[in-house]
Amino acid sequence: MKILVAVKRVVDYNIKVHIKPDGSNVEIDGVKMSVNPFDENAIEEALKLKEKGIASEVVVVSLGTAANQDVLRQGLAMGADRAVLIESEEELQPLAVAKLLKALAEREQPGLIMLGKQAVDDDAGQTGQMLAALLNYPQATYVSAITINGNEVVATREVDGGTETISLNLPAVITADLRLNQPRFVKLPNLMMARKKPIEAIKAADFGVDTKPRLQLLKVSEPPARKAGIKVSSVQELLTKLREHEGIQL
Repeated sequence: MKILVAVKRVVDYNIKVHIKPDGSNVEIDGVKMSVNPFDENAIEEALKLKEKGIASEVVVVSLGTAANQDVLRQGLAMGADRAVLIESEEELQPLAVAKLLKALAEREQPGLIMLGKQAVDDDAGQTGQMLAALLNYPQATYVSAITINGNEVVATREVDGGTETISLNLPAVITADLRLNQPRFVKLPNLMMARKKPIEAIKAADFGVDTKPRLQLLKVSEPPARKAGIKVSSVQELLTKLREHEGIQL
């Protein structure tokens, strides 16, 4: 079974982002970029399935400019067999990404497609669901554990108030939660070897997919600052303050 893992290049999660002076977006020039953390969990799980003999090949794919080669090489250094870059100079929105991944999946014919549950830059959390719908594949989102038995995937997913376990037939789409695993540490020799591995580049236009944006970003701004808290001397004073400021009936 082949596993296709989609990887997004985002601002490193350790970096505090700053908004551009004109409020048009966040500033990424000169900022450290890395693999989206949830996508790293997806790569790790795919590699584990290969190590168990369940998967025969792991292919990582990223969409964007040539700069995305760095996250693909990270995937190769972790242990992926092949890397594909779908080249596009335009900023791709979730639906466009899902359409392009669908086109690649139809060419690669993977038994399982894995993505992170969301990207830490926009937190949209839409691509996996859209991709499953376009392919008419069963899906399991926010997955924290998976077991594959033959043609069946049993997935435990995070839901409000606990977890839910579902089964689905392959081929399928799975989006990974951070609880799924702990991504392996990549050693320097593996990173050096990954630099020499080929990356297949395909122009997004070659797929003949409509990638025009459906959404328009109007403005990016800092969240409003929280008001300073106050200390109360007793429970009775706390109840009084709640009645006055929150309108709570106690």
